[in-house]
Amino acid sequence: MIKSIWLLIPVALLLACDPDRVFEENKNLEEAYWHKDSLVTFEFDVPAADRKYDLYANIRNAQHFPFYNLYYQYTLSDSSGVVLAQELKNINLFDPKTGEPYGSGLGDLFDHRQLLLSAYDFPAQGKYTLTFEQYMRQDSLALIMSVGARLEQVTGQ
Repeated sequence: MIKSIWLLIPVALLLACDPDRVFEENKNLEEAYWHKDSLVTFEFDVPAADRKYDLYANIRNAQHFPFYNLYYQYTLSDSSGVVLAQELKNINLFDPKTGEPYGSGLGDLFDHRQLLLSAYDFPAQGKYTLTFEQYMRQDSLALIMSVGARLEQVTGQ
């Protein structure tokens, strides 16, 4: 038992090393339901305005999610509430023809990362807010387990 723990420590350290990641957080949805009126909000700091950043959405769903895709809207705002970017996005969670799940999976849970903004120039260093809202035809979506946000610094500038 102790030997296996010592073997896992180097693997965990390698997985934790992600030099491009500036921010990442995932929020579990209560009872795996994403309600129409439930906004998922993230606040993060942009350390330097002279760099470019990629902004991502993270979605985790269960295998029995009843639709092959998910529509959601994101809104990026600065610290004074000015909307910098807003877009309705569609992500395919399953192959529409075969029903095979997309994303990386473990058991019956699947993780998806979708690029929202590529090589984005934030206007200033400081705090920003990213909000997600589901845009499906149902008021409550079952089996969306979590929603997250990831900010990466673009390398090679």
